[in-house]
Amino acid sequence: MPLTQRTQVVIVGAGPAGLVLGNMLRAAGIDCVIVERQARAYVEQRGRAGFLAPASVRVLEEHGLASGLLAKGQSHGTCAFRGEHGQFELNYGELGQRQVLTVYPQQFLVTDLIAEFLGRGGDIRFGTTVTGMHGIDGDSPSVDCLGPDEDTYRLTGEYVAGCDGQRGAALRALPAGAATSFRRHHGVTWLALLAQAPPSMEAVTYAVHERGFAGHMARTATVTRFYLQVPRGEDPEAWTDARVWEELRTRMRTEEFGPLREGPILERTTVDLNSAVSVPMRYGRLFLAGDAASLISPSAAKGANLAVMTARTLAAALTDALVGGDERGLAGYSEACLPRIWHAQEFSHWMINLLHGPVGDGEDAVFLRRLQHARLMSLRDMRSHQDHFAENYVGI
Repeated sequence: MPLTQRTQVVIVGAGPAGLVLGNMLRAAGIDCVIVERQARAYVEQRGRAGFLAPASVRVLEEHGLASGLLAKGQSHGTCAFRGEHGQFELNYGELGQRQVLTVYPQQFLVTDLIAEFLGRGGDIRFGTTVTGMHGIDGDSPSVDCLGPDEDTYRLTGEYVAGCDGQRGAALRALPAGAATSFRRHHGVTWLALLAQAPPSMEAVTYAVHERGFAGHMARTATVTRFYLQVPRGEDPEAWTDARVWEELRTRMRTEEFGPLREGPILERTTVDLNSAVSVPMRYGRLFLAGDAASLISPSAAKGANLAVMTARTLAAALTDALVGGDERGLAGYSEACLPRIWHAQEFSHWMINLLHGPVGDGEDAVFLRRLQHARLMSLRDMRSHQDHFAENYVGI
């Protein structure tokens, strides 16, 4: 029998969802332990989305978790679209609700949240694998852990929060039929690139090309994120620096719009654009948050924002239950989160169709690319479409 340790809430996963949840629980005086499979250095360097919506910034600020992003984050209110139609910009900060996004690389946010959690007396177990969950449908759920030194122990608590993604232990612990997973494989793969190069343009730029999509997103003054649409199953290492920059120049139409600032490729990986939603987002005393509850494609930068918002909702419900004895928030957790999640999924799906036309010269491919062109022209020319885009793009 493994050694048993007691806490109030066991949080699995030290991404944005788990760390926001842990910080809010600690602020409420609730004891919790976060277990994370990866080492701290890996988690604090793992590059992910960098766009935070106004609602997410407000939540972080209200809970004392925004000092870093307020000091170092960059406001972004413009995006650009390039294609055979030329280029047009949308100043979404002046459209819709007139709000902007804050660019703050996720690894910076995660680093801030870890430091804050530890400063609040929190307990994070890095390099720890969850090997099983027990009793999640009863009053005393437990999580079996394998530590970095091969030590085994069991964490028991009143609740478990699964914040460890679609391939994590929380979803594996759900018995058959406990939740329905609604999934969509969009048939699109991105080569995600991090370049040691200053941004080439101020606006986030989406390039539509018959060879496939390309994207440019500033991260810092010296690092830029690029994306290239590639065939599914592509080996990232087959894309040498020279090949990457040649393809980016072609799809970004540098002969027409000006050169890119180039530099060494620091990171290259492929991302399949997939979506999933678990309904309900709980089973017994196990609650799902972040990507474990809803995986969303990166096409509209909603993942980190959904993580913050689901964590906020779950933290409030757990606090009501553990401090005030009121479990109504936990009972209604899924119903409170799912409308926002499905709204974000719908806009992400719309963005995928806007940016990705089929490659090739077949009749269907040409027809669908004409529809894609019509969508872009509508976005360029119609104020009502621009307002709708702006309100959804910033996460209202």
